[in-house]
Amino acid sequence: MRLVPTVLLCAALALPAAAKPPLRDVAEIDNALMAIAIADEIRKTCDGINARLILAYTTINALKSRAESLGYTEDEIDAYVTSKSEKDRMRAKATAYLASKGVDAKDKGELCAFGKAEIASDSAIGRLLR
Repeated sequence: MRLVPTVLLCAALALPAAAKPPLRDVAEIDNALMAIAIADEIRKTCDGINARLILAYTTINALKSRAESLGYTEDEIDAYVTSKSEKDRMRAKATAYLASKGVDAKDKGELCAFGKAEIASDSAIGRLLR
């Protein structure tokens, strides 16, 4: 009977460790970064809308801690947030998200109206703005 646990342990050790998905595929992190990116674009574009910078930095640090708790290294996290291709992908994702909400990301009026609505609704994007 001792043979069964030993065989199972050996089989488990022989299996490759489960590979982590790329950070771009971790929705809780990728979507939160998209909210930060959209809020940042709104605050840069819209007069009268400002960022809650301390909250933004706190959120970024919390996301980094969460990624680390999921097993990502500092190098993996840095590569994800500094990659030109990831920045381009995030820009496209944010543009598509805004379009799904009926907002043309290039239309200042629409973007600013969206920002004000997000602030009013206390959404993830709105909480980063004032």
